[in-house]
Amino acid sequence: MSVAARSDLERGLEGYRPELTAYCYRMLGSAFEAEDAVQETLIRAWRGINGFEGRSTLRSWLYRIATNVCLNMLKSAQRRARPMDLGPAASGDAELGPTLAERTWVGPIPDRRAIPTDGDPAELAVARESIRLAFVAALQLLPPRQRVVLILRDVLRWSATDVADLLDTSVVSVKSALQRARATLAASDAGGPDPRGVAPLDAEVRALLERYVDAVERWDIEALVALLHDDATLAMPPYDLWLQGTAAIGQWFQRRHPVLRVLPTAANGSPAFGVYQASDPDGPFAPFHLQLVEVSAGRITALHAFLDASLFPLFDLPARPTW
Repeated sequence: MSVAARSDLERGLEGYRPELTAYCYRMLGSAFEAEDAVQETLIRAWRGINGFEGRSTLRSWLYRIATNVCLNMLKSAQRRARPMDLGPAASGDAELGPTLAERTWVGPIPDRRAIPTDGDPAELAVARESIRLAFVAALQLLPPRQRVVLILRDVLRWSATDVADLLDTSVVSVKSALQRARATLAASDAGGPDPRGVAPLDAEVRALLERYVDAVERWDIEALVALLHDDATLAMPPYDLWLQGTAAIGQWFQRRHPVLRVLPTAANGSPAFGVYQASDPDGPFAPFHLQLVEVSAGRITALHAFLDASLFPLFDLPARPTW
């Protein structure tokens, strides 16, 4: 293979990285594992390109490799979840309790790594909705092959024939697996990706987020709680404790007096912030947690505070910011 041909092939394979990352993230529930899976997929593709005979498209061939990589990774993995999937909400005066291992949780993923930067608005809306934490957590309820079928059929809109070819099975088997997977998701209340559920980042939402950031940085609890929906939730992985309702969340906030600053980012189709903490207002500020904010109907409906500073490099957030 000529140098020019190798270069073209490398660019061609690399061009599929974002959509493969989104696919592997939906399968695995972890941005770090998804990146590992995609890297392994591209390495296998590069090594095996001479065996690619063109009987399928390059895209479907890559998805076949990625699917096999993910299925292999899932053989010994436990199901990832959100705190609200593991038990009832706690009271505002509860203690955090012990931390649980990273592999317990569905982790966040940067939008820029999983969502195309341009394209049809309707398709981009589905892409954002299909990496929402609730939907990805619900996918983890499915057996791995059902997970493959549902993602390829209901998210990526593959035909039953194409999915059957990828899995080396029959169309009847694919349709049966899809029916069972949809029933499981329906029972979980997650449903499928619905672009109507995405709050566009319009002027109203931007204004709400600006008020939220201002309240956080001033630690104005009354102003914070006023921005929440009545049954809003607060989750704090790696702890299984979670809260629901403005009274419980307000009580939790009242017991704390942090000095915080935030930097904006985007995760799982939603606004997000890198939250930094200091011992006094003059700093220095250090990474504290990655917070994902879900918004609907002019109110904040969920706060997901991932108390894991190792997430900051994944989101290109600085270790030592300056304000």
